[in-house]
Amino acid sequence: MAKKKKREPEAQSSEEQEPQNEAKKTELNNGDSHRKKKTKKKDQKEDGNEAKEIPTVSIAVPGSIINNAQSFELATRLAGQIARAATIFRIDEVVVFDNKSNSENSSSIAAQDNLDEDESGAAFLIRILNYLETPQYLRKALFPRHNSLRFVGLLPPLDAPHHLRKHEWAPFREGVTLKEKSPNSLGTLVNVGLHKNVIIDQVLAPGTRVTVAMGTDRNLDTESLHQVVSSSKPREEAGIYWGYKVRYASNLSSVLKECPYKGGYDHLIGTSEHGSIVKSSDLVIPTFKHLLIAFGGLAGLEESIEEDTNLKVKDAWELFGSYLNTCPHQGSRTIRTEEAIFISLQYFQEPISRAMERI
Repeated sequence: MAKKKKREPEAQSSEEQEPQNEAKKTELNNGDSHRKKKTKKKDQKEDGNEAKEIPTVSIAVPGSIINNAQSFELATRLAGQIARAATIFRIDEVVVFDNKSNSENSSSIAAQDNLDEDESGAAFLIRILNYLETPQYLRKALFPRHNSLRFVGLLPPLDAPHHLRKHEWAPFREGVTLKEKSPNSLGTLVNVGLHKNVIIDQVLAPGTRVTVAMGTDRNLDTESLHQVVSSSKPREEAGIYWGYKVRYASNLSSVLKECPYKGGYDHLIGTSEHGSIVKSSDLVIPTFKHLLIAFGGLAGLEESIEEDTNLKVKDAWELFGSYLNTCPHQGSRTIRTEEAIFISLQYFQEPISRAMERI
């Protein structure tokens, strides 16, 4: 199969590449002031005044891959493969995007596809991904019966660290708030998957998913209040992978523009058979706070870029900091997106680890 001429990858180091959101600030400063800024930041870290920010890794996946599935069951299995890959490789965020010319947020998608009937590919994929990420003991409360979920019982469990069994104790557990009144009027009863419900220190509406700090006291007979914490707390405090978040983007530009992280993604990687061929051991990913790895659909990322009228650039090499072929010399004419995700995330494991070590 004829390949497009590949551009030679530029040699880059973590010191030469600055995050995109910092680059603009750097242009306004001279070299001396920039060095002073770096020194000040270093001193703050040494004094303990600034908490170390944990970097995140996101993947962007086209919802159109669901439409190519030959049956409803195969579509469900495809979604399950993506969920497994995201969990195995500790992905923090999965962005499901369409190729629409106009911007459309996730709430409108939810309203449009909330009926118990066949959904769009993106909405279907989002529902399955969210369902599988949720601990089993919470699914009945958080997911009403839906046509799109009829084959989820065939999928292998994610068995993520926050999918705890009833007999397991952990410093944190996922829970759902209940309708039953708490003995303590200042709190709310929460099902955290144990033999007894716990009471949290807030009054919340029933059916709300929360992350609960369990502490060290395993005696649930007491009516002590437990604290609701951010879902990022388990990773920040204990280094425990706590599942992935899922969001919808109407197009590739919305993937970038609607990034939930402060400052946006500071390094973008695109994957394509037309990308540069670099050995995983030779690949240098610059130090990052929020990394995004994008995957294309049937026609690749090139089509998503061309159809997105909001993008100022129409060349994938200009949009992405790195544009890579993670599976060169392929024996099949095509690599399916769900296959490319597994191949690529394995390929990026060592380069990402090396980048994180430099933080």
